[in-house]
Amino acid sequence: MTSTTPAQTGYAPVNGLNLYYEIYGGGAGKPLVALHGGLGMTSMYAALLPGLSQTRQVIAVELQGHGHTADVDRPFSFETMGDDIAALIKNLGFDSADLVGCSLGGGVAFQTAIRHPEVINKLIIISAPCKRDGWYPEVLTGMAAMTSEFAPMMVGSPPHAEYVSAAPRPDDWPVMVGKTGDLLRKDYDWSADVAKITAPSMLIFGDADAVRLDHIVEMYRLLGGRPAILSSDGTMEEMPRSQLAVLPGTAHYDIFSKADLLLPIIPRFLDAPVSGSAGRS
Repeated sequence: MTSTTPAQTGYAPVNGLNLYYEIYGGGAGKPLVALHGGLGMTSMYAALLPGLSQTRQVIAVELQGHGHTADVDRPFSFETMGDDIAALIKNLGFDSADLVGCSLGGGVAFQTAIRHPEVINKLIIISAPCKRDGWYPEVLTGMAAMTSEFAPMMVGSPPHAEYVSAAPRPDDWPVMVGKTGDLLRKDYDWSADVAKITAPSMLIFGDADAVRLDHIVEMYRLLGGRPAILSSDGTMEEMPRSQLAVLPGTAHYDIFSKADLLLPIIPRFLDAPVSGSAGRS
């Protein structure tokens, strides 16, 4: 099945949480776990699912307190959500999987790769920094305003409408918004840990993204980005295992509308053979 109708849905009992997931694509395809952004749901990937699920199983997940996944009595944290994803991969019977995460889900993907490298084959980060001040200052100002008291002002917005259509407890909307804000206001810097990631990694951003361009380049270097040098005999040495894509005319908030740009990039990276060298300098 290559439509936006899942072949299977379910709940995985992980770490005291019933984590909701949807599976798209054939049973024999390689697994790709997809993580949405803050206040989002699996529908964030709707434009990409028909293309991505042609050759692999896409397992779209709704994180703690989001969509169909009921909240539990613990704060939102990138680390615990990363633990949830590692446990989900094993719960579904996989030794490992490819992983893609966007925005808040990108932070969760980073922490999954940092804390559980054994379950990650390839890693794709979309529109997410590896340290808090990687966001532009005006974006951080907006994050600071995200509180449970602010949540009623978002009633009727597309994220709220999606949430109440799926959430087991729709009245938890202010709790979810408040916990998200608490998470986004916490300082973090995972640079040293990101530099230790050995999984082949791809970074995807818009040229008008909410993440600073200089930080995007910094992350690329941390993941082993470097020039490919011509040898004396005119042949090009092995490419680095990390890749960087900057989409033209694209912002943080519309990156998933650019399926025409994303679909040629993501499968090519995932399907490429892994080189024998990490390509780090």
